[in-house]
Amino acid sequence: MKNKFYVTTPIYYPSGRFHIGTAYTTVLADSMKRYHKLKGEDTYMLTGTDEHGQKIEEKAKEAGQTPKEYVDKMAKMAKELWAKMNIQYDDYIQTTEERHEKIVQKIFEIFLEKGDIYKGEYEGLYCVPCETYFTQSQLVEGKCPDCGREVIPMKEEAYFFNMKKYVDRLLAYYDEHPDFIKPAFRKTEMIKNFIEPGLEDLCITRTSFDWGIKVPSDPKHVIYVWLDALTNYLTALGYLSDDDALFQKYWPADLQIVGKDIARFHLIYWPIFLMALDLPLPKTILVHNWIMMKDGKMSKSKGNVIYPETLIDRYGLDATRYFLLREMPVAQDGFFSPEAFIERYNFDLCNDLSNLLNRTVSMVNKYFEGIVPTYNGTPNEADKELEEYSEKQIVEFENKLNEYEIANSLQEIWNLISRTNKYIDETMPWALSKEEETEKLKSVMYHLIENLRKIAILIKPFMNDTADNILRQIGVKEANLQNWESLKIYDKNGGQKVIEKGEPIFMRLNAEEEVEFIKQAMKGN
Repeated sequence: MKNKFYVTTPIYYPSGRFHIGTAYTTVLADSMKRYHKLKGEDTYMLTGTDEHGQKIEEKAKEAGQTPKEYVDKMAKMAKELWAKMNIQYDDYIQTTEERHEKIVQKIFEIFLEKGDIYKGEYEGLYCVPCETYFTQSQLVEGKCPDCGREVIPMKEEAYFFNMKKYVDRLLAYYDEHPDFIKPAFRKTEMIKNFIEPGLEDLCITRTSFDWGIKVPSDPKHVIYVWLDALTNYLTALGYLSDDDALFQKYWPADLQIVGKDIARFHLIYWPIFLMALDLPLPKTILVHNWIMMKDGKMSKSKGNVIYPETLIDRYGLDATRYFLLREMPVAQDGFFSPEAFIERYNFDLCNDLSNLLNRTVSMVNKYFEGIVPTYNGTPNEADKELEEYSEKQIVEFENKLNEYEIANSLQEIWNLISRTNKYIDETMPWALSKEEETEKLKSVMYHLIENLRKIAILIKPFMNDTADNILRQIGVKEANLQNWESLKIYDKNGGQKVIEKGEPIFMRLNAEEEVEFIKQAMKGN
């Protein structure tokens, strides 16, 4: 039976176009799915949109639309972007779908019957954009600690979930499952900032607006966003429905990826909801930081917003994906600047990767008329050192990726690319050709092609089209030489491969012109 891998993104609040920071989460989830699929595992990826709540109601009114018209339009925009970014999700859930709403109502009634929910009255300070209540002590300079916006005093009848009942169980789970939260410092953050000061019971219904899922036994209440939104990870799989085959197959999730702004909801409330339902918890919840600009967060008013479509249309999908993943250390804020983007393109993609492919293809064409020589000899010291280094880098790459250190795992691939470029300079094929050292020259060409094959497989989860282009240019058509297992071998008996005369996969850019283009694009947004 195949291993399974179920990965989710948070369901996004549909407020308009997604900038590169929002796209990062989905590209990361897509890359992890592709990696596990490449390893032969049974994969499933979920994404979607969070479509209920007061802020949606207000946004729709501003747009002159019904809430349903508004969220459907936003979902269409999201799906179009994910198609442009070649995101291979298996399901896209909108929380206004009947399959979701019915099950959320069932979950609410289960909690009510178990005594986990009680009715009371809430009076506090409320942030509409974050759909969250705060105490006075939690505010930062009198404003929302998450988004920095104004909060408003509100008082209304509401149902509450008894979070205190599950605190000890949650803390014990944290201790017993060190891989549950990554990076590990987020666990400490949750405990010190939210649990130790005293975890408040969670308000889970509202009566001051109507756009939401009705409480079946008390329909003047609508179910508040976090109980509604978080349970999508279950409802999308058919939990508590007539057909729960997907739920039985894929739950618990192997990886749930969220931004740091919603860490509290996923690391405290979500596991408690699952405990109350007697369901297993996700194996890992990965919390990533934000992509920042030099002058802080992206904002239209600052003229510093960059959208993925802008970069894709100008520089290609793979270059855009590569930058997002390489520049964003999960445990720290990443930074976008036009200069950094063009530098990554020119140095990493053009000088390092594209140049390695171009030099190798040209030499095989020049010295062996486009036929990759088979190699059955004993490797010399330079060849042996390259083989050992390549094996080590593959292990390092996989170790880091399995810990979700995405940027660092890409660095390991680029270390291998740099070492392979250095191998060309060390072996000097041009000199071997002049000296008629045919066997040594065959060995060099063979090792270069093999390393390019391995590099293509390693980058495939992140840069699929580039990987396919490399494999095509070096003549690797066999499926068994493109899978994860083939990284463990050197294809000494793979037969002759015919090199294709391809175009460079990345062409060097005029840095000054392209930096100015991106700056103008940001101002235009």
